[in-house]
Amino acid sequence: MDGEGGSSGLAKSAAVKLSEMGERTKQLGTAMRDPHQQRRIILVIVCVALLLDNMLYMVIVPIIPDYLADLESEQSEHVHVVMHPNSSANSTSQDKSNKDNLDVQIGVLFASKAILQLLVNPLTGTFIDRVGYDIPLLIGLTVMFVSTCIFAFGENYATLFVARSLQGLGSAFADTSGIAMIADKYTVEAERSTALGIALAFISFGSLVAPPFGGVLYEFAGKRVPFIVLACICLVDGLMLLTVIKPFSNRTRENMPVGTPIYRLMIDPYIAVVAGALTVCNIPLAFLEPTIANWMETTMHSSQWEMGLTWLPAFFPHVLGVYITVKLAAQHPNLQWFYGAVGLVIIGASSCTVPACKTFGQLIAPLCGICFGIALVDTALLPTLAFLVDVRHVSVYGSVYAIADISYSVAYAMGPIVAGQIVHSMGFVQLNLGMGLVNVLYAPALLLLRNVCQMKPSYSERDNLLEEAPQGLYDTIKMEERRAKKKGYSSAGNCLSVDENGFDPFRAQRSLSEESSGPEYT
Repeated sequence: MDGEGGSSGLAKSAAVKLSEMGERTKQLGTAMRDPHQQRRIILVIVCVALLLDNMLYMVIVPIIPDYLADLESEQSEHVHVVMHPNSSANSTSQDKSNKDNLDVQIGVLFASKAILQLLVNPLTGTFIDRVGYDIPLLIGLTVMFVSTCIFAFGENYATLFVARSLQGLGSAFADTSGIAMIADKYTVEAERSTALGIALAFISFGSLVAPPFGGVLYEFAGKRVPFIVLACICLVDGLMLLTVIKPFSNRTRENMPVGTPIYRLMIDPYIAVVAGALTVCNIPLAFLEPTIANWMETTMHSSQWEMGLTWLPAFFPHVLGVYITVKLAAQHPNLQWFYGAVGLVIIGASSCTVPACKTFGQLIAPLCGICFGIALVDTALLPTLAFLVDVRHVSVYGSVYAIADISYSVAYAMGPIVAGQIVHSMGFVQLNLGMGLVNVLYAPALLLLRNVCQMKPSYSERDNLLEEAPQGLYDTIKMEERRAKKKGYSSAGNCLSVDENGFDPFRAQRSLSEESSGPEYT
């Protein structure tokens, strides 16, 4: 009887657990059918992908130079013993030659990711516009997983170079499609700014935490462990994507409008101004990363842990900059251009003060200023790209965020190669003064965006005519154009005159000033 009672109790317990699991599965399925819950999960998947990409970009900083130096010393010792078994006369000159060669190899290896990403992005942007955002994101995660595994088990320079280049290919798909997916899912400007700000916080966290993460694991567990950990996270993120979004069963891409070709977006003056600002603001970070360690060792006699933790404190002002910009954009969305300009000035001033620092503690302040300014520029201008596409082109975001990725890649492709040459020929002080001057001089160019940012699209007519909530600015523009045709004039968004690219805000400003019944501005 006791046995029967015990088995009956176990059966009831198992039935209760199965019932609870079924209920949770049902709740998860219901949550996945809820658009608001689904886009939150999509935001998590994209943020993890961006985190991984930037960790993979920076995790090699403390690992690869030391690993390649060991490989180079082993090879040179072997060659020296074979060719000169009883001589050490030329060892000093040979060591100097090997060091120069190693520096070149490291610079090329670091830059190869951004160079391939720069070359592939125009193609990936068009591909994303054609097939949607989910399949390219899956392709990017798959390529990143493969490249990470190659990094883990590669034991020569050629293999590591292939892995680094493959990472650039994966980033071109994952970064562009991920950011574009966020812009597509979050159509309200305030929500879009918040979502993109969260994504930027993950990017910053990945870039700044990866060097100490990689350095500690490399020191105590070997070269393979950091890459295996990241490969496992990449695999989990890919499985989440397959489970949640189901890219191969998604039919929404069949209803996507045809996006504006990327070459037309590139010649749009407003998009070009934003792309230039994204490149300029990232130049100090891209140029200082490969050069600041040697400068610290020469001028400050810094220890290895100080050089390894150089950028870690800057994570906190970067997140603060994202938070402040999101809050300001929610209250004053028409001043996005101004926030970006302020960020450029802060970056310029901080860059100019870097060479004046004499201690590690002093150096933290300008580096935090650079990252704070970058947060202002990125958080203000990335949503502006989607807004420009909404009101001037077609609301398909693959190509425009491919242009943004190209802007970043230009800075990070030049950094490891060009920065060292500038420091060698002109000096570290001149490098920083030049970067600071470029940022300050570019800030007034954002005045061109002033009138664009003053637009406030209205969803009222669409809400009255359709029984569903507004899906994006593109719907609003089309509704305004239909209403304008009935009244005998052309409009977009807030009745601004439409040319082949969308509208001319400067002409519109003049016409609006003459009409007392003009549209509402923020």
